[in-house]
Amino acid sequence: MKQLQRAGIDMRTLSIVGKDSNTDEHVVGYYNTGDRMKYWGKTGAFWGGFWGLLFGSAFFAVPNIGPVLAAGPVVAWIVSAMEGAVLVGGVSAIGAGLYSIGIPKDSVVEYELALKTDKYLLVVHGSAKEVDAARGFIEKTRYVSVNTHARELVAVGSK
Repeated sequence: MKQLQRAGIDMRTLSIVGKDSNTDEHVVGYYNTGDRMKYWGKTGAFWGGFWGLLFGSAFFAVPNIGPVLAAGPVVAWIVSAMEGAVLVGGVSAIGAGLYSIGIPKDSVVEYELALKTDKYLLVVHGSAKEVDAARGFIEKTRYVSVNTHARELVAVGSK
């Protein structure tokens, strides 16, 4: 994320979504301070860094996926899909949020499966130039897959 920021990628175009895979052995807590959400738990440093860089954060309990943490514009897409009843058959609210910005349903199903298996999604939503620039940096990392959809790039990674 820091490399993307240093490369001039607008942080307002980035979103990250991941399953909260805590165990009962770890103290977990969520709270807001000012306009930022804070997280305690074994992945607190991981999520805390994103919430400091990205705009908007949320915690969702998603049926068939579990507890999910999200940061960036994806939060508004998910909430908008839920409020507008844009839910698409067979996908979660997260999937409906991704579908609402033009990501094909078959890819949405793939991304939901990635979340279920404790992977995370990094979404870049911007101009073709921004998406291409971000792709160049992401492809130098340990990613599982990278797909481009019109104005969105979705990278699936492992924690």
